[in-house]
Amino acid sequence: MIFDAPDPAYTSSPRAQTNFRLALKLAVGFVALLWAIHTVGWMFGLELQRFGVRPRTLDGLVGIFLAPLLHGGFAHLFSNSVPLIVLGTGLLHLYPRSALRALPVLYLGPGLAVWLLGRASIHIGASGLVYGLVTFIFFSGILRRDRRAIAAALLVFFLYGSIVWGVFPIRPGMSWETHLAAALLGGVLAFMLRGLDIPPRKRYSWEDEDESTSPPPNPPT
Repeated sequence: MIFDAPDPAYTSSPRAQTNFRLALKLAVGFVALLWAIHTVGWMFGLELQRFGVRPRTLDGLVGIFLAPLLHGGFAHLFSNSVPLIVLGTGLLHLYPRSALRALPVLYLGPGLAVWLLGRASIHIGASGLVYGLVTFIFFSGILRRDRRAIAAALLVFFLYGSIVWGVFPIRPGMSWETHLAAALLGGVLAFMLRGLDIPPRKRYSWEDEDESTSPPPNPPT
C-alpha cells in the first residue's frame, strides 16, 4: 500500500503554523475553563458534581450538557487535562473541518447514551471527550492514506493506548459507560468524516515529467 506524503509547502506554511497555535490556544483555553469551574466550586462548596448525568431522570438531563465540565476532584481533573490539550490540539490542527462536526457529537453524545442506558449513578468528567478524541485520531490514521494522519495515530496509540481498559466495568466509581460510548462515537465519526481535511499531496519530479511526456488528449470529433 502506498501512503501519501503531505506537501511540505502546505504543512510548513505560515498559515499551518498559525493554525497550530490557534488549536493549542483553544485546547488550553478549554482546560483552563475546566480548572476555573472546579476551583470555584471547591472554594465555595457548591457541590457542582450533582449536576452530572443521572440516567433516566428529568433532573439528570442537564448533565448531558454540564457533565464534561465537572470533576470529582483535582486528581480527576488533572488526569484529563494533559490528554485534552494534546488530543484537542491534534484534532483541531490536523482535522479542523472534521472538528466542527465531531466535537459537538463527542461532547454531547456520550452523556445522552449514558442517560439512556447507563447505570443509576452520577456520571461526570471530561474523560468521555478524551476517549472520543483518542479513537477518532487513531482510526482516522488507519482509514486515511496520509502519513501525517498515520503518524498521529501511532503517537496517540503509544501515549494513550492503555486507556482501552477504561471501557470495561473493572473499577468501581468509574463511568465506563461514558468511555465506551465516546470510544464508539469516535470510531464512527472517523469513518464518516474520512474524506475531510485531506492535505495536498507532495508531488515528485518524476510525476511532472510523466505528465509533460504524455500525449495530448484526442480532440473531440
